[in-house]
Amino acid sequence: MGNISNNDIAQAIYLNSKDKTGHELSLSLKNVVNFLHRRRLFNKSKDILLKLNKIINKDKGILIVIVKSSEKLHGKEKEEIGHLLKKRYHAHEVLLEEHIDEKLLGGIRIEINDEIIDLTLKNRIYKLQEYLTRKA
Repeated sequence: MGNISNNDIAQAIYLNSKDKTGHELSLSLKNVVNFLHRRRLFNKSKDILLKLNKIINKDKGILIVIVKSSEKLHGKEKEEIGHLLKKRYHAHEVLLEEHIDEKLLGGIRIEINDEIIDLTLKNRIYKLQEYLTRKA
């Protein structure tokens, strides 16, 4: 039998426990723990849980977004970013995690799952330089 990816395990856990409550959920989770123990996968449990969290958020329409900027964003800015991302990704809810990165000259960098939207000043200058050198 081939290797099972952490994502496959997370997907199986989610499908097996979805819509279960009480004793049924408890039994399902006990089986998951036994499976991880038999397969010696406890060392991968952190990654499996991260992938499981992504699957749950996707199913519920929750978008986790990391926003990096040189200074704290104002409420209005956060609201606009949340609204635009909600619309773009068809999400029910957008949860913004704000990180201050003093190395940034200006602008913001948005990370969503494996996608990066780089609106930093450094990136804009680089794009302008690239455009100007191509035209010369």
